[in-house]
Amino acid sequence: MTDPATIAPEVTDLDALRAAAKNCTGCELHECAGPTVVGAGSAGAWLMLVGEQPGDQEDKAGEPFVGPAGKLLDRALEQAGIERDAVYVTNAVKHFRFEQRGKRRIHKTPAVGHIRACRPWLDAELRLVDPPVVGVLGSVAGKALLGPKFKITEHRGEVLEWEGRVLVPTVHPSSVLRGEPEKREEAFDALVADLKVVAAQRR
Repeated sequence: MTDPATIAPEVTDLDALRAAAKNCTGCELHECAGPTVVGAGSAGAWLMLVGEQPGDQEDKAGEPFVGPAGKLLDRALEQAGIERDAVYVTNAVKHFRFEQRGKRRIHKTPAVGHIRACRPWLDAELRLVDPPVVGVLGSVAGKALLGPKFKITEHRGEVLEWEGRVLVPTVHPSSVLRGEPEKREEAFDALVADLKVVAAQRR
Protein backbone atom coordinates (compact mmCIF):
# COMPACT_ATOMS: atom_id res chain seq x y z
CA MET A 1 0.00 0.00 0.00
CA THR A 2 1.14 3.53 -0.75
CA ASP A 3 -0.12 6.20 1.64
CA PRO A 4 0.36 9.63 0.05
CA ALA A 5 0.50 11.30 3.46
CA THR A 6 3.63 9.27 4.21
CA ILE A 7 5.28 9.04 0.81
CA ALA A 8 4.56 12.37 -0.90
CA PRO A 9 6.42 14.63 1.56
CA GLU A 10 9.58 12.55 1.07
CA VAL A 11 9.85 12.63 -2.74
CA THR A 12 12.67 14.76 -4.08
CA ASP A 13 11.82 15.19 -7.78
CA LEU A 14 8.90 14.82 -10.17
CA ASP A 15 10.07 11.47 -11.54
CA ALA A 16 10.11 10.05 -8.02
CA LEU A 17 6.67 11.51 -7.37
CA ARG A 18 5.22 9.92 -10.51
CA ALA A 19 6.77 6.58 -9.63
CA ALA A 20 5.47 6.66 -6.07
CA ALA A 21 1.98 7.79 -7.04
CA LYS A 22 1.51 4.84 -9.41
CA ASN A 23 0.75 2.62 -6.43
CA CYS A 24 -1.38 5.10 -4.50
CA THR A 25 -4.02 3.52 -2.26
CA GLY A 26 -4.97 6.69 -0.40
CA CYS A 27 -8.70 6.26 -1.15
CA GLU A 28 -11.04 3.77 -2.78
CA LEU A 29 -10.89 5.36 -6.25
CA HIS A 30 -7.78 3.35 -7.16
CA GLU A 31 -9.86 0.16 -7.03
CA CYS A 32 -11.90 0.95 -10.15
CA ALA A 33 -10.05 3.70 -12.01
CA GLY A 34 -6.98 3.37 -14.19
CA PRO A 35 -3.51 4.62 -13.27
CA THR A 36 -2.87 7.49 -10.91
CA VAL A 37 -2.79 10.60 -13.09
CA VAL A 38 -0.28 13.09 -11.72
CA GLY A 39 0.75 16.31 -13.38
CA ALA A 40 2.56 16.92 -16.64
CA GLY A 41 5.24 19.54 -17.17
CA SER A 42 8.59 20.56 -15.82
CA ALA A 43 9.93 21.63 -12.47
CA GLY A 44 10.47 25.36 -12.58
CA ALA A 45 7.38 26.08 -14.69
CA TRP A 46 6.20 29.63 -14.01
CA LEU A 47 2.55 28.55 -14.01
CA MET A 48 0.72 25.59 -12.51
CA LEU A 49 -2.87 24.98 -13.57
CA VAL A 50 -4.89 22.86 -11.14
CA GLY A 51 -8.06 21.18 -12.35
CA GLU A 52 -10.54 18.82 -10.72
CA GLN A 53 -9.73 15.22 -11.66
CA PRO A 54 -8.82 13.15 -14.71
CA GLY A 55 -11.64 12.44 -17.13
CA ASP A 56 -12.34 9.26 -19.06
CA GLN A 57 -9.63 9.81 -21.68
CA GLU A 58 -7.10 11.03 -19.12
CA ASP A 59 -7.76 7.92 -17.03
CA LYS A 60 -7.11 5.68 -20.02
CA ALA A 61 -4.00 7.58 -21.13
CA GLY A 62 -2.56 8.23 -17.66
CA GLU A 63 -1.98 11.89 -18.59
CA PRO A 64 -3.84 15.04 -17.52
CA PHE A 65 -5.82 17.26 -19.92
CA VAL A 66 -5.61 15.12 -23.05
CA GLY A 67 -9.37 14.81 -23.67
CA PRO A 68 -11.82 17.36 -25.12
CA ALA A 69 -11.47 19.76 -22.16
CA GLY A 70 -7.70 19.59 -22.48
CA LYS A 71 -7.84 20.43 -26.16
CA LEU A 72 -10.10 23.38 -25.43
CA LEU A 73 -7.69 24.50 -22.71
CA ASP A 74 -4.78 24.32 -25.17
CA ARG A 75 -6.68 26.58 -27.57
CA ALA A 76 -7.56 29.02 -24.79
CA LEU A 77 -3.96 29.15 -23.56
CA GLU A 78 -2.75 29.90 -27.08
CA GLN A 79 -5.23 32.76 -27.47
CA ALA A 80 -4.20 34.12 -24.07
CA GLY A 81 -0.54 34.13 -25.10
CA ILE A 82 0.56 31.35 -22.75
CA GLU A 83 2.87 28.69 -24.12
CA ARG A 84 1.54 25.27 -23.18
CA ASP A 85 5.07 23.87 -22.80
CA ALA A 86 5.76 26.45 -20.08
CA VAL A 87 2.84 25.25 -17.93
CA TYR A 88 2.58 22.42 -15.41
CA VAL A 89 -0.94 20.97 -15.47
CA THR A 90 -2.38 18.77 -12.76
CA ASN A 91 -5.55 17.98 -10.84
CA ALA A 92 -6.65 18.17 -7.21
CA VAL A 93 -7.73 14.50 -7.40
CA LYS A 94 -5.51 11.99 -9.18
CA HIS A 95 -8.00 9.22 -10.01
CA PHE A 96 -11.15 9.32 -12.14
CA ARG A 97 -14.37 9.14 -10.12
CA PHE A 98 -17.18 7.88 -12.31
CA GLU A 99 -20.49 6.07 -12.45
CA GLN A 100 -20.80 3.15 -14.86
CA ARG A 101 -23.82 3.40 -17.18
CA GLY A 102 -23.74 0.53 -19.60
CA LYS A 103 -20.46 0.86 -21.45
CA ARG A 104 -20.09 4.53 -20.56
CA ARG A 105 -18.27 5.94 -17.55
CA ILE A 106 -19.98 9.12 -16.40
CA HIS A 107 -18.07 11.74 -14.43
CA LYS A 108 -18.91 12.15 -10.75
CA THR A 109 -17.67 15.09 -8.70
CA PRO A 110 -14.96 14.03 -6.22
CA ALA A 111 -15.94 13.97 -2.57
CA VAL A 112 -14.15 15.87 0.18
CA GLY A 113 -12.44 12.65 1.26
CA HIS A 114 -10.94 12.17 -2.20
CA ILE A 115 -9.61 15.73 -2.23
CA ARG A 116 -8.05 15.28 1.20
CA ALA A 117 -6.51 11.92 0.30
CA CYS A 118 -4.83 13.41 -2.78
CA ARG A 119 -3.73 16.67 -1.17
CA PRO A 120 -0.25 15.36 -0.24
CA TRP A 121 0.46 14.66 -3.93
CA LEU A 122 -0.69 18.17 -4.87
CA ASP A 123 1.39 19.69 -2.08
CA ALA A 124 4.41 17.74 -3.34
CA GLU A 125 3.85 19.05 -6.87
CA LEU A 126 3.65 22.61 -5.58
CA ARG A 127 6.85 22.09 -3.61
CA LEU A 128 8.78 20.51 -6.49
CA VAL A 129 7.57 22.76 -9.32
CA ASP A 130 7.48 25.88 -7.11
CA PRO A 131 5.42 27.99 -9.52
CA PRO A 132 5.10 31.69 -8.74
CA VAL A 133 1.64 31.67 -10.35
CA VAL A 134 -1.19 29.16 -9.85
CA GLY A 135 -4.32 29.04 -11.98
CA VAL A 136 -7.33 27.32 -10.42
CA LEU A 137 -9.68 25.65 -12.90
CA GLY A 138 -13.11 25.19 -11.38
CA SER A 139 -14.70 24.99 -7.97
CA VAL A 140 -13.27 21.62 -6.87
CA ALA A 141 -9.71 22.84 -7.33
CA GLY A 142 -10.62 26.15 -5.74
CA LYS A 143 -12.04 24.47 -2.65
CA ALA A 144 -9.06 22.11 -2.49
CA LEU A 145 -6.65 25.04 -2.21
CA LEU A 146 -8.74 27.83 -0.72
CA GLY A 147 -11.21 26.03 1.52
CA PRO A 148 -14.79 24.76 1.36
CA LYS A 149 -16.40 28.21 1.30
CA PHE A 150 -14.65 29.22 -1.92
CA LYS A 151 -16.99 30.05 -4.83
CA ILE A 152 -15.61 30.34 -8.32
CA THR A 153 -18.46 32.65 -9.35
CA GLU A 154 -17.35 35.22 -6.77
CA HIS A 155 -13.63 35.18 -7.52
CA ARG A 156 -13.01 34.19 -11.14
CA GLY A 157 -10.47 36.40 -12.82
CA GLU A 158 -9.31 37.92 -9.52
CA VAL A 159 -5.63 38.12 -8.60
CA LEU A 160 -5.26 36.62 -5.14
CA GLU A 161 -2.30 36.13 -2.83
CA TRP A 162 -2.01 32.54 -1.63
CA GLU A 163 0.84 31.06 0.38
CA GLY A 164 3.42 33.37 -1.15
CA ARG A 165 2.17 32.84 -4.69
CA VAL A 166 -0.19 34.63 -7.04
CA LEU A 167 -3.40 32.67 -7.62
CA VAL A 168 -6.05 33.35 -10.25
CA PRO A 169 -9.28 31.31 -10.31
CA THR A 170 -11.31 30.61 -13.43
CA VAL A 171 -13.76 28.01 -14.65
CA HIS A 172 -12.82 24.51 -15.71
CA PRO A 173 -12.71 24.20 -19.51
CA SER A 174 -15.20 21.32 -19.33
CA SER A 175 -17.83 23.83 -18.17
CA VAL A 176 -17.51 25.55 -21.55
CA LEU A 177 -18.18 22.25 -23.31
CA ARG A 178 -21.16 21.47 -21.09
CA GLY A 179 -22.76 24.87 -21.63
CA GLU A 180 -25.55 25.73 -24.00
CA PRO A 181 -24.24 25.55 -27.60
CA GLU A 182 -25.29 29.10 -28.43
CA LYS A 183 -23.35 30.43 -25.42
CA ARG A 184 -20.15 28.40 -25.80
CA GLU A 185 -18.27 31.02 -27.81
CA GLU A 186 -19.02 33.63 -25.15
CA ALA A 187 -17.98 31.23 -22.40
CA PHE A 188 -14.77 30.40 -24.22
CA ASP A 189 -13.95 34.09 -24.65
CA ALA A 190 -14.51 34.62 -20.92
CA LEU A 191 -12.08 31.78 -20.15
CA VAL A 192 -9.49 33.35 -22.45
CA ALA A 193 -9.99 36.71 -20.70
CA ASP A 194 -9.28 35.07 -17.33
CA LEU A 195 -6.19 33.36 -18.72
CA LYS A 196 -4.95 36.72 -19.99
CA VAL A 197 -5.10 37.89 -16.36
CA VAL A 198 -3.00 34.82 -15.49
CA ALA A 199 -0.53 35.64 -18.28
CA ALA A 200 -0.11 39.17 -16.95
CA GLN A 201 1.17 37.76 -13.63
CA ARG A 202 4.30 36.25 -15.17
CA ARG A 203 7.35 37.72 -13.49
